[in-house]
Amino acid sequence: MTQTIKDNMFVELTYKVTDKKTGQVLSAVEFPLGYVHGANQVLAEDVTAELEGKTVGDRIEIPIDCDKIYGPRDESLVFTDRIENVPEDYRELGTTITMENEKGDTRNFIVTRIDEETLTVDGNNPLCGREAVFQLEVLTVREATEEEIEEGGSIDNAEADVNHSLKVPLE
Repeated sequence: MTQTIKDNMFVELTYKVTDKKTGQVLSAVEFPLGYVHGANQVLAEDVTAELEGKTVGDRIEIPIDCDKIYGPRDESLVFTDRIENVPEDYRELGTTITMENEKGDTRNFIVTRIDEETLTVDGNNPLCGREAVFQLEVLTVREATEEEIEEGGSIDNAEADVNHSLKVPLE
């Protein structure tokens, strides 16, 4: 009998997020993500609802308006400085720099542009302003153990599952 995704079922899946306009893959999992359906909030509510009733081998695509998840792009979070004012460790495209404000709140900024004279960092989520498609493939559906229900995921991969945790899509 084919098992379907419902509460307290252990589900393992792969996913990728692509830009709807360009087709560019924005994010993908390297290893399958395992979670207990209905026992934790690894995935956004919209995605969880779409997975309900699916079985092994099912593939689904969910359009995502990233502005609804991360808010609209905020140009005040983009800063450009002379490259000599930036420590050498941060002078690489794609580097994440964690900055702290006077209140102690932190925000990640990503190095998005470098030229011979300047370096630009952006504190917006990389998905802001994009329309994306979340593509998932269901690999495993089975009854979850009591321990898995308690943990919200695979006991063997509890730490990995937490590290894959996302509110669709990922950062």
